[in-house]
Amino acid sequence: MNEKKTRVFTNSIYLGDIKQRNLMKTLSLKLDDSVFSETEQVIHHIKKSRNRYINEALDFYNKVQKRKLLASKLEKESKLVKDESLKVLHEFEIIDYES
Repeated sequence: MNEKKTRVFTNSIYLGDIKQRNLMKTLSLKLDDSVFSETEQVIHHIKKSRNRYINEALDFYNKVQKRKLLASKLEKESKLVKDESLKVLHEFEIIDYES
């Protein structure tokens, strides 16, 4: 018998042999009344769904927080090599002065 197979793919993106799914997680959260009211006003004016708006807001906030973490890590690591860097700089200054 000749069976015809049908495949249904929902919210899937195929890149070569890699299949990535655009899955959504359900989240229940409590918002302060003032935050909720302000959000409702904004999304009404920009014609965007509450879900999309909150997704974009969290994505933006995550990026901001990652940058802060990276800056903090860079500052910490810079302090660790500060003395050695100053020594090397001083040595280069001596070489430059002697030339």
